[in-house]
Amino acid sequence: MEQLTRHHMEHCLPYARFIKSLGEKTAYQSLEQIPMLPVSLFKRQNLLSISDDQIFKIMTSSGTTGQQVSKIYLDKETAAYQQRTLSVIMGDFLGPKRIPMLILDSPDVLKDRKMFSARGAGLLGFSILASDRIFAFDKDMELDLKGIEEFLERHEGERIFLFGFTYMVWQFFVQKLKQTGRRLTLPEGILIHGGGWKKLWKEAVSREQFREEIFCVSKIEQVRNYYGMVEQTGCIYMECEHGHLHASIFSEPVIRRGKDFSVCKEGEQGMVQVLSPMAWSYPGHSLLTEDLGVILGRDDCPCGRKGTYFQMNGRIQRAEIRGCSDTYGR
Repeated sequence: MEQLTRHHMEHCLPYARFIKSLGEKTAYQSLEQIPMLPVSLFKRQNLLSISDDQIFKIMTSSGTTGQQVSKIYLDKETAAYQQRTLSVIMGDFLGPKRIPMLILDSPDVLKDRKMFSARGAGLLGFSILASDRIFAFDKDMELDLKGIEEFLERHEGERIFLFGFTYMVWQFFVQKLKQTGRRLTLPEGILIHGGGWKKLWKEAVSREQFREEIFCVSKIEQVRNYYGMVEQTGCIYMECEHGHLHASIFSEPVIRRGKDFSVCKEGEQGMVQVLSPMAWSYPGHSLLTEDLGVILGRDDCPCGRKGTYFQMNGRIQRAEIRGCSDTYGR
């Protein structure tokens, strides 16, 4: 992380100015001392540590109409780092082999292969884990029931991996199946979803109800949420069997008090800082988010996974609403 801080200071002038304004250091004694950027800064400035001819892909965050969006510039090396990171993290939950994937979204989201929204980036990233894949919705977000049933027949008896963004899973998968009276049978399926709960909370849909309704329409018992952001693509925090979000060996959360940014104690709610060494082409290795969270423990989660585990408690009051599924339409 020290090396990355120096690297970005040398190659990104706005970042260098920001760090120098904080009082430049030559060495850091802990992860908590690594300087952090507010994640909203990526909406206001183009922050990159590569030349224009090295830009391989541009990722954009989700945002409602009229809002600014983050632009994250990737070179081929950084994109490869982040893709491998996601593969390793998901291998712990899906197993080492690729499995059939039912994508709860429309193929239209992947139209532009050089400019990806957070939705598109998520879909593309997870798709590489699939042995076979099909999109569940057409361009109008209508369920392709015939295609889904043919896909399930083709992979009868196999474990199926479903992926989608939270609100879209609820609105366009669960509710549409209920409206049509159709049911799928996927007792060995696993649903991975993420991208924000804001709209479901507004509709008074709890996590428990979300899981219950998923089971009713599909018989899926394994439902896993994840926390992640386009500013640190690949370094997601997966939910375990006990409902805890886990940091991998590629990232670490720090919880900070809003009044002075000091580090919170375990069990104390504060602002979430995320650190990851996978951001080489842009200064996104240490970011202060607009989310609230609590560190629950380290190395002692009942699921048996080591490292830091935590929970998310929503957005900071007055922070702008964001979330891949909360902002359907971009």
